[in-house]
Amino acid sequence: MAHTQLHPLWIKYPALKRDLGAVVELIEQNINLDESDVKNAIIKMIENGGKMLRPAYTLLMSSFYEIDHQRILGLAAAIETLHAASLIHDDIIDDAPTRRHLASIQQQFGKDVAVYAGDYLFVVVFRLLSKNHFDLEAIQRDTQYLDNLLAGELNQKDARYNFAMTIDQYLKQIDGKTAELFALATTIGANKENAPTDFLAMADKIGRNIGMAFQILDDILDYEESSKEIGKPTLEDLRQGVYSAPLIFAMTSHSDEILPILKKKTAITDAEALALDRLVKAYGLLPAKELAKEYTRKAITDIQKLPDKPAKKILLQLTTQLLKRKN
Repeated sequence: MAHTQLHPLWIKYPALKRDLGAVVELIEQNINLDESDVKNAIIKMIENGGKMLRPAYTLLMSSFYEIDHQRILGLAAAIETLHAASLIHDDIIDDAPTRRHLASIQQQFGKDVAVYAGDYLFVVVFRLLSKNHFDLEAIQRDTQYLDNLLAGELNQKDARYNFAMTIDQYLKQIDGKTAELFALATTIGANKENAPTDFLAMADKIGRNIGMAFQILDDILDYEESSKEIGKPTLEDLRQGVYSAPLIFAMTSHSDEILPILKKKTAITDAEALALDRLVKAYGLLPAKELAKEYTRKAITDIQKLPDKPAKKILLQLTTQLLKRKN
């Protein structure tokens, strides 16, 4: 398989970068398919890999107490594969033409190939989990996280075109949709026999708060990136009834202007979307940024309580960077 270029984020963390490279290799080694469009689609998804934040958090949380390093690489690979599979299926559901500024798998290979590719990656997830977990209790706990992930996706589906969406409802939605996977990533790395009993609970809190901040900032960036015209993904979200924190905050003060446009659903025009975009930028971005900062502060407060190991400093730096990223 082609060499996957890791994100520049990891240049200043050479040991972590090396481990993330090993994670990618493990994923590739577990793609046991003959040459086909499905295999090519999966390879393309791996080659176009993003920041790999989730497996990085798995690796970092594993550093506080002794654990079989090869086993933790396998668990980190399961986390990244789960993320890739969910992205492929998300793009199918949303009919998204792009992913990470490149053609999405469903756009490039067709929906049928994309469905098979996503399904196969879920098989790889379970293969990696079964190979690398050391007890049944851990597998049962991880299964609950997976259950919660799906519930979060279904919750978002059921909440479409909810014109009375509140921030609390939005937070519940992203807790299941995004934060759950970050919580699984940190918890799966923290799980070891010689760790204190409260370490797993702390790992869950850290991952969950990081995931909340990450998703809120993602939703902010959807608007900030559209300097001259609203971005296609944001416009499609509006037409499909998916409303995020910046829009919800703007609606609290300007519902008279926003609601009539939202109620047009799929018939929202580009000009109307631009009008919404201006309102959101004026009245929704600042409170959304404060909300993201709040969750980041919570995560940092808990990270500071962890044992003094080299991984703690990296966790603090990485989590602080989440609020400074531009993509």
